[in-house]
Amino acid sequence: QVQLVESGGGLVQAGGSLRLSCAASGSISSINVMGWYRQAPGKQRDLVARISSGGSTNYADSVKGRFTISRDNAKNTVYLQMNSLKPEDTAVYYCNVGVSWGAYWGQGTQVTVSS
Repeated sequence: QVQLVESGGGLVQAGGSLRLSCAASGSISSINVMGWYRQAPGKQRDLVARISSGGSTNYADSVKGRFTISRDNAKNTVYLQMNSLKPEDTAVYYCNVGVSWGAYWGQGTQVTVSS
């Protein structure tokens, strides 16, 4: 089992920045990929960014150049630095970690960007 605790969401004006954090506990030695997804009202949950245990990253085209994913393996934590935020970034952001037997989701944190 892996438990995930997210933090860092909130309300910000367009052009502003937020940093999301997701701390993992439990069977953390089994974690490989860590990532962030988001879901806006009435839409499906989509990948925002992910990072492998070796540090390789992938980003959605819509956030490239604005968002940066990183992880601190010593703290079992993944971060999402979000800059130049746009109203269309408004969504619930979910942390996701992959293990050999499946994947776990965080509870979600709301990010709201006002115009």
